[in-house]
Amino acid sequence: MRLFGYARVSTSQQSLDAQMKALKAEGVLGNRIFTDKESGSHVDREGLQMLRLKVEEGDVILVKKLDRLGRDTADMIQLIKEFDAMGVSIRFLDDGISTEGTMGKMVVTILSAVAQAERLRILERTNEGRQEAKLKGIQFGRKRSVDRNTVLALYYKGSGATEIARQLNIARSTVYKVIKDSQKLLV
Repeated sequence: MRLFGYARVSTSQQSLDAQMKALKAEGVLGNRIFTDKESGSHVDREGLQMLRLKVEEGDVILVKKLDRLGRDTADMIQLIKEFDAMGVSIRFLDDGISTEGTMGKMVVTILSAVAQAERLRILERTNEGRQEAKLKGIQFGRKRSVDRNTVLALYYKGSGATEIARQLNIARSTVYKVIKDSQKLLV
């Protein structure tokens, strides 16, 4: 039996250090830890693909938490089935569960469904909050840094987009966008 590890964070700005430390503390060799710095919403991740190629029957994959392997229930179940068919089990350190045995597979399936439901509830609450904020007149996005009136004044005085862009130190596409937006308002 060989130990392998898998660690994942959602963005390149996040750190894998805590997961790596936990996996090494369980006896996983550094060269047997596979990592990804991207969303767990799909299974087409480079580190996960490499792990799939390296493991063999009798191996055990350690993952710090259930949601580090994936977020989508269907994908998680498929991964668990895939590894099970290869004779490879998965242990989730923080959750204290394993895919070893029938009961372990059932628990993992239930927990992954709960994790996905929680994620959907978070997205739902976030969207409701955005809708409510919009109704209250709150503007989303970056504050405009271009004085639209100046752009339009120069344009209506006969200056071309390139000249306006150079004079205001903005992109020509920005000038065109301001002009186009103002024309929509006139219609």
